[in-house]
Amino acid sequence: MTARLTAEFLGTAVLVFGGCGSAIFSAQVLAGSDGNVVNMGIGFLGVALAFGLTVLAMVYAVGHISGGHFNPAVTLGAAIAGRVEWKAVPAYMVTQVVGASVAALGLFAIASGKEGFDAVTSGFASNGYGDRSPNGYNMLSALLAEIILTAIFLYVILGATDKRAPKGFAGLSIGLTLTLIHLVSIPITNTSVNPARSIGVAWFAGPEALGQVWLFIVAPLIGAAIAGLSYQSLFGEKSIAATAASVSAGK
Repeated sequence: MTARLTAEFLGTAVLVFGGCGSAIFSAQVLAGSDGNVVNMGIGFLGVALAFGLTVLAMVYAVGHISGGHFNPAVTLGAAIAGRVEWKAVPAYMVTQVVGASVAALGLFAIASGKEGFDAVTSGFASNGYGDRSPNGYNMLSALLAEIILTAIFLYVILGATDKRAPKGFAGLSIGLTLTLIHLVSIPITNTSVNPARSIGVAWFAGPEALGQVWLFIVAPLIGAAIAGLSYQSLFGEKSIAATAASVSAGK
């Protein structure tokens, strides 16, 4: 268990440092002179890729040790689907939040080295709705987006790690799916689908961020529970066998 928790700490920390770090430092970088200022930043596409690449890298690095969750919602969905023992869930979740918070502390320390930096004013890659949504989406939109996209994420994770799936490709499919999720939802909520990622940066983003972080805890857990509960009935071996038998009988 020590090795598993260490892997979850490391994986979650790298996810937050790489993904949120790209949003904080690289999303918008203004450069130029003589009045010709050009945005040399990576934008939404670059941030989406950063999140996907960090997950892809860490799944291959330590996923074989802990399962490569790096996300309390993934842990919950995996437990409901019978992929991880329930007694490990609290330790996994606490470790993930701690890893995310330590990574956010590192980002804050680095970002504070620039004159004029303010984590509250900048948002510090935190999630939000209403006037804290990047494009002004309300609470209901944020709630629906986070539930739906987390459920999709869990379906992909459960499918890619199913014993019937091709071996060795889980990290790739999971990383690319997280990239897609960010491409869809950065303008809506700044993309969470991960309570640990949301909590980690919210500590530094001020009281408004902390006041809204509940949604980015509750919604991903609901989405994960939906996927975890329904995966076996939809795609489990018994379900598929029963469907095949029914089709054969109909013929």
